Amino acid sequence: MKVTILFICSCLAWEGLGKPQFPDQEKDPLFWNTWAQRTLKNALILQKLNQNTAKNLILFLGDGMGIPTVTAARILKGQLSRQSGEETQLEMDKFPFVALSKTYNTNAQVADSAGTATAYLCGVKANEGTVGVSAAAVRSQCNTTQGNEVTSILRWAKEAGKSVGIVTTTRVNHATPSAAYAHCVDRDWYSDGEMPAEAVQAGCKDIARQLFENIPNIDVIMGGGRKYMFPKNQSDVEYPGEKKHFGTRIDRRNLVEEWNNRMKNKNAYYVWNKKELLSLNPNSVDYLLGLFEPGDLPYDLERNNETDPSLTEMVEVAIKILKKNPSGFYLLVEGDCCARFTLKPFTAILYGNGPGFKVVNGLRENVSTLDYEENNYKAQSAVPLSMETHGGEDVAVFAKGPMAHLLHGVHEQNYIPHVMAYAACIGQNRDHCMSSSGASSLSAALPSLTALLTLIRLFC
Repeated sequence: MKVTILFICSCLAWEGLGKPQFPDQEKDPLFWNTWAQRTLKNALILQKLNQNTAKNLILFLGDGMGIPTVTAARILKGQLSRQSGEETQLEMDKFPFVALSKTYNTNAQVADSAGTATAYLCGVKANEGTVGVSAAAVRSQCNTTQGNEVTSILRWAKEAGKSVGIVTTTRVNHATPSAAYAHCVDRDWYSDGEMPAEAVQAGCKDIARQLFENIPNIDVIMGGGRKYMFPKNQSDVEYPGEKKHFGTRIDRRNLVEEWNNRMKNKNAYYVWNKKELLSLNPNSVDYLLGLFEPGDLPYDLERNNETDPSLTEMVEVAIKILKKNPSGFYLLVEGDCCARFTLKPFTAILYGNGPGFKVVNGLRENVSTLDYEENNYKAQSAVPLSMETHGGEDVAVFAKGPMAHLLHGVHEQNYIPHVMAYAACIGQNRDHCMSSSGASSLSAALPSLTALLTLIRLFC
């Protein structure tokens, strides 16, 4: 994220003393009106909804990819093509409808990846730090696991006869992917080497073990996490001299070897580097286990292009293997973009800039030492300014009433009044409102005629 922001800033300042140049056509109202009218016509053909049955399901999960990151990615994409950037479309911008999702955990206003993964994979809200269990399970308390397990859509797809796969840039037993197959009261129990002895003795299973035992025939598994599959102190195949990458399993089990033995007659392959992965013929592969790093895969900017496959390469291979099933497939794809750790608490909702910036002895101010309920308390901010400013990211639009479905996907801001005018039969789009006699075909008595728009202004 830091690299992206710096690149954007340097591009914005590249011409014109810090102010971006924009095409002359943007000075002409006709340009914007024409663009909005073209978008409106495209929106009108979406009224016939697709009610077919989906054969294949793919969930792309950008962990840490909020609206500001999406906006920054769009601008970067455009600037890499020598454009201003803001007018560019990401592929997901072209999706026809947009919805917002509340991410809170049952016991936390600001969620973690484990509880949220349980929600969007298992359909049940859960406590922070727990995977594949309901909110009746308490984090780190082993005895609250049994009876509170919840199953995931990956299991539902497998039981329906579909092929299933997991591709991630994190460890395959990290919070997000683990909710697809595991039932664990602590997201950090990667192997039995990370578990309290009493939890192991009480019969709780580590997440790596559950990956191979709970749903034993997951068709495709790719990501990092090698060290959690091998006996404690066993050296890593790629980094044989680095102890931090040695195996962690106290039970001395070799889960990769066990997987190979169990799958040896099923066109199954284990790979640990890019060359091995790309040398496979997907048409002759039914099961694939790819573990490309001892822990998480490196960020793409830091990736070794010779040894580690990209997320794109992993997904491409996964789809080629999974799509052979005539009943279809389910694929979970996670790209993790952020590391989120804190030395002390901070306010959950922050400002990117404003008067709340403060450093004490070279460190961020500890909010727990302040009276944050005091009327004049200033919320923490990252950049010192006398007052906060608007942010540059997208804002959410909530629409209710006639023609509200025309607000879909990602649009230019000027599109909004065109939709409202169309809904109210005012302005230049009124043909749809007239009957053959020339009178309005919409009842003026209907109070719902006006679309209700709520713009949630998001500030940094």
